[in-house]
Amino acid sequence: MNPPQTFQLTQRRFIRAPRERVFDAFVRIEHAREWMCPRGMSMAQCEFDVRVGGSYRFTMRARDGDQFTVGGSYREILRPERLTYTWAWQGENMPNMETLITVAFSERDGGTELVLTHSGFPSAAMCASHEDGWNSTFNRLCDLVDARGQAATVTLYGDPRSTYVRSVRMGLAEKGVKYTLQPAAPHTPEVNALHPFGRIPVLADGPIHVFETSAILRYVEEAFPGPSLLPGSIRERARGEQWVSALNAYVDGPLVRRYVLPYVFPKDGKPDRATIDAAVKEMPALFAALDAAYGTRNFLAGNGPTMADYILAPMLFYVGFFPEGKALIANYPNLVRGHAAIAERASFKDTMPPMGG
Repeated sequence: MNPPQTFQLTQRRFIRAPRERVFDAFVRIEHAREWMCPRGMSMAQCEFDVRVGGSYRFTMRARDGDQFTVGGSYREILRPERLTYTWAWQGENMPNMETLITVAFSERDGGTELVLTHSGFPSAAMCASHEDGWNSTFNRLCDLVDARGQAATVTLYGDPRSTYVRSVRMGLAEKGVKYTLQPAAPHTPEVNALHPFGRIPVLADGPIHVFETSAILRYVEEAFPGPSLLPGSIRERARGEQWVSALNAYVDGPLVRRYVLPYVFPKDGKPDRATIDAAVKEMPALFAALDAAYGTRNFLAGNGPTMADYILAPMLFYVGFFPEGKALIANYPNLVRGHAAIAERASFKDTMPPMGG
């Protein structure tokens, strides 16, 4: 009888850190606590007995409080070249199986080439789910051992003048996430490789790619600790979501696409007055709706800034540079007050776009 088919995954990651430091991250408990679980999770408990025949066990806690425990034993410890250990999920409703992990560490180009082989999965689906988990977990490993921290792994692609790129930058700043800004225009080869429609922004977290501004901000919210980008209560979260959708669907077009951009990129050297004037006619209704949404608060949803505020603020920033928009905004005191509040935040000041051509 033929043995049952099994599946394995192999992951390669170049890490700009000495091989000994990367190896220690796997075997020293004080380091493992910092990274050995996917983004959005934390280490609730960790026990290591790092010797051949010794065992380990740790529990990962998700943000919703769910816990997942894994354990195994060490088969080979060849410092700093190779580490082999078993892997088994523990607890009810967890897979009743043991798999094998081998991690090879090689020196390359002043850093470490890490190759992980995880074998023995009974199905391709289970193998794929573990691959996603390792991708996210290795992002955290890079955060820990690379001197650049999160900026070694997190890259934002886009033009810093873009309103939506700035929205993501503000969200990253509010969460305290370090990142690398990679200037890129829409429909360039590097953007087309990451976004099926060639638009910006795109966020890369190691091999994980996320496109569309609201999706990126939600990923940042779930993946990283720090102040929440969402309001607290159910009603406020719904309110925030409705304004994120409304800003994208109803506000961005008149304010940015049909008002700001015809000024910034005039045809034949002259602003397209027909398009601009038509957009200006739409503005009072938009500003009145936003003014009513603010009410007596300084923010669109809740008592603090959220995704909706980070999406709106860059739009209003540009509208205020041009005569009709500046004059109209002044008629809506709640809107003026709300924009002034977000404009005082460091995330707004530190992401000021270049104003040249």
